[in-house]
Amino acid sequence: MSTLSVRAEPVEALRPAQGERRETRSTCPYCGVGCGVIIESQGVQITGVRGDPDHPANFGRLCTKGSTLHLTATAPVTLQTRLLQPMRREHRGDKPRPLGWDAALEFATESFAQIIGEHGPDAVGFYISGQLLTEDYYVFNKLAKGLVGTNNVDTNSRLCMSSAVAGYKLTLGADAPPTCYDDVNHAGCIFIVGSNTAFAHPILFRRIEDARAANPALKIVFCDPRKTDTAGIADLYLPIQPGTDVMLFNGLLHIMLWEGWTKPEYIAAHTTGLDDLKATVRDCTPDLVAQVCGIRKEDLFTAAKWFATSPATLSLYCQGLNQSTSGTAKNAALINLHLATAQIGKPGAGPFSLTGQPNAMGGREVGGLANLLSAHRDLSDPQHRAEVAALWGVASVPDKPGKTAVEMFQAAADGEIRALWIACTNPAQSMPDQNTVRRALERAEFVVVQEAFSTTSTCDYADLLLPASTWGEKTGTVTNSERRISRVNPAVPPPGEARHDWAIAVDFARRLERRLSGRPEPFDRARDRPVERSLFPYTCPESIWNEHRESTRGRDLDITGMSYALLEKTPLQWPMPEGATQGKARLYEDGVFPTPDGRASFANTVYQPLAEPRESRYPFSLTTGRLRDQWHGMSRTGTLGRLFGHVAEPSVQMHPQDMRRRLLAEGDLVHVTSKRGSIVVPVQASPEVGLNQAFIAMHWGGDYLGGCSSTGHRLAGVNALTTSAYCPSSKQPELKHAAVKILKAELPWSLLALGWLSEDTALAVREQLRAVMELFPFASCVPFSNSVPLAQAAKGSRTGILLRAAAHEAPPAELLARIEALLGLDGPEVLRYADPRRGQRRAMRLARHGADARLEAFVLAGDISAQAWIRTLLQDELPAQAYGRLLLSPGAKAPVAVQSRGKLVCTCFNVTDLQIGECLADSAGDEAARLAALQADLRCGTNCGSCIPELKRLARQPAAEPARA
Repeated sequence: MSTLSVRAEPVEALRPAQGERRETRSTCPYCGVGCGVIIESQGVQITGVRGDPDHPANFGRLCTKGSTLHLTATAPVTLQTRLLQPMRREHRGDKPRPLGWDAALEFATESFAQIIGEHGPDAVGFYISGQLLTEDYYVFNKLAKGLVGTNNVDTNSRLCMSSAVAGYKLTLGADAPPTCYDDVNHAGCIFIVGSNTAFAHPILFRRIEDARAANPALKIVFCDPRKTDTAGIADLYLPIQPGTDVMLFNGLLHIMLWEGWTKPEYIAAHTTGLDDLKATVRDCTPDLVAQVCGIRKEDLFTAAKWFATSPATLSLYCQGLNQSTSGTAKNAALINLHLATAQIGKPGAGPFSLTGQPNAMGGREVGGLANLLSAHRDLSDPQHRAEVAALWGVASVPDKPGKTAVEMFQAAADGEIRALWIACTNPAQSMPDQNTVRRALERAEFVVVQEAFSTTSTCDYADLLLPASTWGEKTGTVTNSERRISRVNPAVPPPGEARHDWAIAVDFARRLERRLSGRPEPFDRARDRPVERSLFPYTCPESIWNEHRESTRGRDLDITGMSYALLEKTPLQWPMPEGATQGKARLYEDGVFPTPDGRASFANTVYQPLAEPRESRYPFSLTTGRLRDQWHGMSRTGTLGRLFGHVAEPSVQMHPQDMRRRLLAEGDLVHVTSKRGSIVVPVQASPEVGLNQAFIAMHWGGDYLGGCSSTGHRLAGVNALTTSAYCPSSKQPELKHAAVKILKAELPWSLLALGWLSEDTALAVREQLRAVMELFPFASCVPFSNSVPLAQAAKGSRTGILLRAAAHEAPPAELLARIEALLGLDGPEVLRYADPRRGQRRAMRLARHGADARLEAFVLAGDISAQAWIRTLLQDELPAQAYGRLLLSPGAKAPVAVQSRGKLVCTCFNVTDLQIGECLADSAGDEAARLAALQADLRCGTNCGSCIPELKRLARQPAAEPARA
């Protein structure tokens, strides 16, 4: 059987002429801000990217991640990290072998049909992603619920935004953020809670900085357990204890009611339920709230006054509220404050949930969750199920709730779900409680992974790998946090045999439709049309989008007034019903809400403690969060050494006082252990982290932070620690908190290996080092790069690999030789030293660069006390010919001439904290003047602006103390 016909996009977009230079408008694939980008390409290669000045989300700005998109799409990266053809494993653990698309999809069809026939439709599950396009999402949702007959389709957006969905619906009646980005320009008070906006949504943060500059009277409150860079812009910082948000919000409402700062007229006309809530918040006295939350009572009063009495208050929130067993209550309790003070439905006011992924909103719109149906319909509503069934042309839609993300993998681990189809997501890194997730992937009878990147951890568990297109190649739509729909356009064709996600799903669906129905093949290839009525008649993304558009008619998110043609001209916000000339920027301005009585509802939010509070055996609260320059599991950003400049290696951050109490020094290895697992990681002192708290970035999965346990099991990164306990309403897990203990790891033997590699081998070497990492109790492996400004990176940057490891004793010499060979340290020109009795070994490779010899690669094993200066010698490409004997001498002191450039602050211009300190030492004036001097002298902060919060923090320090960040 030949491949069924699906048309991806116009042929001219797929096959640009060789050497032709083109520019293509599209959308950034990272966070929910939804920035517009202009992709520069030549032939079939992406060569550059810049912000789209006409896109209303970013007006031409991009953050560090967005501005380096083209560097992760260059040919060597693409060829080494991409999945380029379908691959099949005959047996788990085997190396996958290539096969054709036809054979691959027939194999998938046979396997799913057999499992469905023997065990029923609920024996299969589809786990998809907020990084899929809306059209992709729509097809998968229809495939599961309309064809297979199961609601077992859920998404990694469950891990990110489902509590926001539940909170909006519980209070306002619909999953619709009532605000827009422009509201930051009209707000008198911005209340940021549970969001490190400076890192997670950098371009929105730039707009907040602009709003503050334009309106110095603007009050900003920042509420979070960590004093992150976002705190730097705040007039008031509330360092609450993890998980106490509901108590805080109830306490704020208590004060507002007591002081008469609420709006009784608005409450009476537009809301219900306040009396029940009053009975709950009556007990949330300022003394109790201050004690539970760990904040000053005076600050609680100030926050309540600013929030309630401001002309307009805008709240911004993200995973700190959502990723919690009380996630829905946290969201609803914050919305209660807006309803009580009438801070909604007007410019500058309202509760604004910031979506974490580029299309988490689009997935919600098409019902791509186990409890939703298309166009914000509820699975539990018989009328809604009947409407969707009629739209799709099926007899019915199943009414049994599907398995949500955590439930789906638990069901697979228990043998209830036997087949998993995973698309565009990496649950073997991102899901909590990795022991359960990996057991699920191992036990499932059949696992399909539909993925662009071959390097993700989940690919290791796949029976069938299907290559998908990615950013720069895809076509369709996404919806950002402010309900704005943008077009995604292809600049180049997908490499190899990769196909678009929607096309893969449609092809599979048609085959499965034929198999399950017993009908002949439902597609006439000669005429490129269905023979009979098929559930999946789509030949291009626009045909899918048009069906989705029709499903919204008369709904709260009505987009019947939009079209692909209009979206090509400008991104549009919903709702925009037929006949409208533009979308609606703000909702509920008339005080009418999408509820049966038209009123919003106060939710009676009762404070509940954490699912896993600190206790004597696990005395630390571990939180997780984002790094400035990385994205999720780093399958894309992790290919680029320059994005590791700001945070070079994994670590657990602790308060300096906690470290002193436990006799821990900077860089010591520690065991971080929860009730589910343990990892080994270096410790780092951080003033951002509160006492009895710890922080590990969410990005450090097993590909970058690994090793093996005492029982020989591979360690799985930070999510080996997190709990799968979830909010009972939203089913979103409490990824933001786990109770842990932190103990010094007694691993006296250490290794550090660094080497410059050619661009076309660096990533391949890192993949080979993944297997080496499993042979040590602790190991980390990351790329790095040299100091080249972003504008020169495409031509002048070098790529290196860093491996760090530790063990109880020296490993076999064969293992060290293997590491040396991978870094090119196996030739006769390599300088060597070895003392097997002491477990020490060194290897150094130098190469001539003009008149100088420079260090190209090295291994320090056993004694790594000289790591700082030798690493500086290599990474800063300093002359090394004078240090030959010292390089091989264990414990050698650092030469005076070898001084580190410092910690990178500005990724665009490679400016370090030491350079900034030197510049600030010679500058005077207030923070603004000192920042201006930095930007004038060093150019830092003048390109993407992601480093500006850190620059301001450094500029606030006294001139005599230009300390490291």
